[in-house]
Amino acid sequence: MAQSTYNARVLVLRKTKLGESDLILSLLAQDGSQIRAVAKGARKPTSQFSSRLELCAQADVLLAQGRSLDIVKEARLIAGNAPLRQSMELAACAAPIAELLDRITQPGLEVPKLFALTHTAFDMLAASNPEHAPAICAAWLLKAFAFLGIRPSLDRCCVCGEPLACDVGGFAHRTVAFSSSEGGVVCDACRVSDVAGLAPETLSWARALLGMRFSDIASTQVDQSCVFDVLRLCQIWAQVHASVRLKSLNFMFTCGLF
Repeated sequence: MAQSTYNARVLVLRKTKLGESDLILSLLAQDGSQIRAVAKGARKPTSQFSSRLELCAQADVLLAQGRSLDIVKEARLIAGNAPLRQSMELAACAAPIAELLDRITQPGLEVPKLFALTHTAFDMLAASNPEHAPAICAAWLLKAFAFLGIRPSLDRCCVCGEPLACDVGGFAHRTVAFSSSEGGVVCDACRVSDVAGLAPETLSWARALLGMRFSDIASTQVDQSCVFDVLRLCQIWAQVHASVRLKSLNFMFTCGLF
């Protein structure tokens, strides 16, 4: 019986070795769902897949439906995003994006905005200065949380809904109470037991990155220390609200590249 086939535009999130020459691929489809497929012979130097299905690449693929895993029949490269594999700094900043998507997306579960958000982030990362790459990564994480329905509250108390000051000066240089379990910033009247202190500058950067376009981030003078504080916030948030501990973020914090 002939296998049913279908076309898909995808982003490559993860590659796992299978047997002597095959690969299992985790792919982000254009509708935001995940496709898991086998690319037979993809690890052979002569394979058409070896250069068309690299990590973070965008491709049009023809797949045959299988019982547990689909099978890649053809692939046409749309955007290789080679700098994301050639630069250690850019690769380190693209990895949390791919890792979170690989962990949270599911076959048949559509989140349409994720694909456009991700391919724009990959395109901008590939063309950006490594100095701006952590900020682009942090912005993607915050925007992805919003699209997934787990956006942290950064403007209003997550308990009572009262607005908090939006500028650094409004906090009189004190720390801001932030509770990951409750859902974001907490006002003085609603402080809970598990609140952590968040620097006002970090909160301001988180708000800015959430609302900025990637192209604007790439041309903005970034405060690297605050950006990494935002990334640490994103790491905790992903663990609490998506049950995902991003190992690639741990690498960014300890690799000494930034």
